[in-house]
Amino acid sequence: MGEKEEKKYKNKKQKLKHQNPKDDQTTTKPASDFSFKPSSDVKGLRFGGQFIVKSFTIRRARPFELLQLLSVTPDIKENHINNNKKLPFPSTTAFLPTNFTILAHHAWHTLTLGLGTKKSKVVLFVFENEPMKAAVDRVWPPEIPLGEVNKRLIRGLSGCEMARFKFRKGCITFYVYAVRQIGNMGFSNADDLRTILQSVVALQDFLDHTAMLAMPNQRSINFQQPPTAMAH
Repeated sequence: MGEKEEKKYKNKKQKLKHQNPKDDQTTTKPASDFSFKPSSDVKGLRFGGQFIVKSFTIRRARPFELLQLLSVTPDIKENHINNNKKLPFPSTTAFLPTNFTILAHHAWHTLTLGLGTKKSKVVLFVFENEPMKAAVDRVWPPEIPLGEVNKRLIRGLSGCEMARFKFRKGCITFYVYAVRQIGNMGFSNADDLRTILQSVVALQDFLDHTAMLAMPNQRSINFQQPPTAMAH
């Protein structure tokens, strides 16, 4: 009888444990919070064994350059401009490879007889609101080596949480970070984040860096402006 009573007690204890909402945090935690981590814990840029790439630089993109890179369709542009009287993604800061980085990638790839990577990185930060973006833009440098992005841009955002998304698109790897303040639930800028992620997913693989070199701010390369950001 003693063994049967002990089994009944254990079964009853397990049932009570499953019924206690404090023991099952998934019942109260929104699904949108699962991917957000403190800036000190979120994954940063990855370089593998290509340590020389850390010295290559990226620069802050202008709004039109971001739209061109993402191949944002005219209807999305017009919808944003007509409704908000401003360009799409006003709470997003993007960093693109500089001319030096693009040419250095090709040189490194050639010097290593094809062993060195010629893949560049694009980093997008989607903030939860415009004031937050404006405050961060004031302290972030306009140009930064890739090796300092994790420390100065990502880890440097103390008091913030981030959700990280990574996409490989041919010779360009996209890193997208959604940024919100610690303690906030959900993500107030979810529509822009969803549109950006969908745009990146829809991009075809970049075969080379022609689109990057053709950006309006890349003045040292005299390419004619292409109709889209894709390199065919």
